[in-house]
Amino acid sequence: MTQELYQNAMKYAGEKHADQKVPGTNANYLLHISNVAMEVLIAYQIEQSFDIDYAIQVAILHDTIEDTNATYKEISEKFGVQIADGVLALTKDSTIESKYERMLDSLTRIKYMPTEVGIVKLADRITNLQKPPSHWSFDKIGKYAIEAKSILENLNGSNEYLENRLDEKINEYEDYSTKNVDAPEDITS
Repeated sequence: MTQELYQNAMKYAGEKHADQKVPGTNANYLLHISNVAMEVLIAYQIEQSFDIDYAIQVAILHDTIEDTNATYKEISEKFGVQIADGVLALTKDSTIESKYERMLDSLTRIKYMPTEVGIVKLADRITNLQKPPSHWSFDKIGKYAIEAKSILENLNGSNEYLENRLDEKINEYEDYSTKNVDAPEDITS
């Protein structure tokens, strides 16, 4: 992996996500981006069975179409069609009403992409399975864990290390559904 690929993708993501925060915190969204990239890098250190240049760029750019004003065309021009296709597969279709159905649609598209895209999705969900915001209900936490299980099941065979890591994170995360005592909130929010 060349540092230039990482740096170019991070610069672009940093500019696009400049005003975005990690939900429930004051941390800049690049914290999430860098954590996803870290998971991919560690998986590659353990098993060098995938294209790290491709995977790391998709990891860094994975939320740009979904969360910013970035477009498929712009990403394609700056990083290439393969990278843009990977980012697009990871982008949930906002025209689908149900959050769960949006995720399943994205997972279906990810399955038709190179393995690296599935690796990024596993790394993304690992990173998202931190302590949930205190205002989340038992129900929302439980549904988020169910989504994670669906990701793990659908992307089975993408990367053994990340699959095992996600399984561990799901088990840890499920403990929060019995510790949260705040007001309920719908997962579709």
